[in-house]
Amino acid sequence: MTTTEAGPRPPTGVGFIGLGQIGSLMAGRLVGHPDGLVVCDLREEAMAPLVAQGASAAATPAEVAAACGVISVMVLDDAQTRQVVAGPDGLLSAAAPGTVIALHSTIRPETAVELAAEAAAHDVAVVDAPVSGGFMGAADGTLATMVGGDDGAVDRCRPVFEHWAAMVVHLGPVGNGTKAKLARNMMHFVAYTAAGEAMRLAEACGVDLTQLGAIVRHTDSVTGGPGAIMFRGSVDELHPGDDFYDIVVHTRTLGEKDLSLALELAADVGVAVPLGELALRDFAASLGVPHRDDG
Repeated sequence: MTTTEAGPRPPTGVGFIGLGQIGSLMAGRLVGHPDGLVVCDLREEAMAPLVAQGASAAATPAEVAAACGVISVMVLDDAQTRQVVAGPDGLLSAAAPGTVIALHSTIRPETAVELAAEAAAHDVAVVDAPVSGGFMGAADGTLATMVGGDDGAVDRCRPVFEHWAAMVVHLGPVGNGTKAKLARNMMHFVAYTAAGEAMRLAEACGVDLTQLGAIVRHTDSVTGGPGAIMFRGSVDELHPGDDFYDIVVHTRTLGEKDLSLALELAADVGVAVPLGELALRDFAASLGVPHRDDG
């Protein structure tokens, strides 16, 4: 820690705690950081490849905090996050005022808010910054990170995050990053469930699933997939005269026709498609054009 007329400054090093499948790749893109990288994991074998490339190893989170001013935490769950930040030998036991702790794990939003409040008593900032993009994005530095926290803390983290993220989005106060991640993942895994339902229908009809999968991946890359309907920026109902109204009503007509045909096909081949039935029921409202007086 250094001291200036403005008061003490935290160390300049960058820390990374939690070197699992994603965390190890994120940390790997910080090797060679000009201020130095310090890593910490319960498994020495997880740290070894990064140490071989020039990172320093720490035995505890407290040791990371003693050397680093921006520290990433990518552990399993809420309990581990709390332990790393506020437990014995945790980050707060040694972090200098001005340190920023970034929580990348997918946890409860309340956990981030509570840890931020606890950290504030030490003049330490916490941001929640979960990531999306999987191990592929982590490997090539194209993750998206959804960040909640105050402006100053986010600004301190951004240059570090940009080593492994192609998109850094500040979404408001602490907790908002995690709320965005939970919404994004809900859509992701519901889509996986719907894909499984579609696969059962296609297989029952004798369609080659590998070829169908290639078609889905290709066309989603062109159309944007489920995220394409999120251009509206609101869940408010659209009305005639809105710029997108006619386009979305056209999409509703096509979607309901195709969903109805798919449900007929499923009935013919004896495959249950409950998500398809829900989709037909809720499709219009999800688009923002529920059926009113227009039929």
